[in-house]
Amino acid sequence: MIKFDSRRGREMEATVANRVRKSLTADCSACFGLCCTALNIIASSDFAMDKPAGTPCTYLQEDFKCHIHKDLRKSGFKGCTVYDCLGAGQKVSQDTFKGYSWRENPTDAKQMFEVFPVMEQLYEMIAFISEALTYEISKDLRMELTGQLEHLQSLIELDARNLVSLNMAACRLPVNEVLLKTSEVVRSNLSRNVFSIRMGRQYRGMDLIGRSLKGKDLRTADFRGALLIKADLRGTDLRGADFIGADLRDANLCGANLTTSMFLTQMQINSASGNNKTLLPSYIQRPSHWF
Repeated sequence: MIKFDSRRGREMEATVANRVRKSLTADCSACFGLCCTALNIIASSDFAMDKPAGTPCTYLQEDFKCHIHKDLRKSGFKGCTVYDCLGAGQKVSQDTFKGYSWRENPTDAKQMFEVFPVMEQLYEMIAFISEALTYEISKDLRMELTGQLEHLQSLIELDARNLVSLNMAACRLPVNEVLLKTSEVVRSNLSRNVFSIRMGRQYRGMDLIGRSLKGKDLRTADFRGALLIKADLRGTDLRGADFIGADLRDANLCGANLTTSMFLTQMQINSASGNNKTLLPSYIQRPSHWF
């Protein structure tokens, strides 16, 4: 563990944490189509059909590639183009199950499908903790975050039986608490020392579906768990805003500034709409369907 007795040490740790965050990228070529098999899908505007958990999608080929990959959005499977496992799929496929697919070992299929959503949640928490470690925070808070990161990294190395038996609520509780503390500290510091503004507004858990927030200054706002479905966020300044658990489906982010938004995920951005004037954090890729 890196010691915290120097600025150089803190910078080194932040660099490592940032590298970890950026490395959490899905590699479908190394996965056994787990998102196409393990997850329960309900027909909606995002998915053209129902698919029970543990049942392969009808478009999943023998090589685990999607038969309609290039036409997913046109075929009514917009949700598939939004989804991002952060690399949990290849971890389960190549490490937990040693590169043997559920087709090669049908007796392991049920367990593999049960492990995948657990690994997915662990990877999400690792991504958030890694991001939190890139911020300027106190020694005590940094140590608390580091402890959680090391614990999560040990959990993803468990065998399938132990992964399935994990109490995910118990895993999430301390992570959520330390991330909340981090968010409050960082947003407070940004408000006071960088932006010279009052702390951003509290929108935590609010129903903002279809709400127009166009052009507003929402720096350091708290959007944790907020419903921003189809919200108009065009030209909005969202630097330093916390987006953990926020639903951004079809939110209009054209021209919005999210460069230093906190705990924003690729899946959230994939589900929203934006353009070439939308400013994103360095670890987020601009969706190909944006204009």
